[in-house]
Amino acid sequence: MSEKIYTVLFLCTGNSARSIMAEAMLNAMGKGRFKAYSAGSHPGGVVNPMAIEQIAHFGFGASGLRSKSWDEFASAEAPHMDFVITVCDKAAGEVCPFWPGQPMTAHWGFQDPAEAKGSEEEVRHTFARICREIKTRLDIFLSLPINKLEKLALQRELDQIGATKV
Repeated sequence: MSEKIYTVLFLCTGNSARSIMAEAMLNAMGKGRFKAYSAGSHPGGVVNPMAIEQIAHFGFGASGLRSKSWDEFASAEAPHMDFVITVCDKAAGEVCPFWPGQPMTAHWGFQDPAEAKGSEEEVRHTFARICREIKTRLDIFLSLPINKLEKLALQRELDQIGATKV
């Protein structure tokens, strides 16, 4: 019997940085146990080059990443999601599409590095910090015995990860 592969959708407004970084990192860190996707409520259509730079800096692949609408994942043909995680406060406050199968949801709020001000080096530093924060939350998420937890207990754990100060 093969182990279940859990699907995770990371949501953000623009789908250009935070959700993209989370998608790339979980796909690598999950070692085949997870299939991650990302999307935005109002995608900008372009992945931020500094997000790609940070993904590469951590040694994760960035090929195939693209900015896309969450509508792509609300259709009947879309993959069934086990988890839907918002990574920005704007997306968390929006009315989301209906996700078939009642996936577990969580909010992991991160500062938007795409809105960082300052020199190129200061902006790069902000991207690096946010990428590390996302990785820390993913490390915690990956440490959970997901296949052994009941849905309610797992939901509490997801909420706690979102409340974790990183």
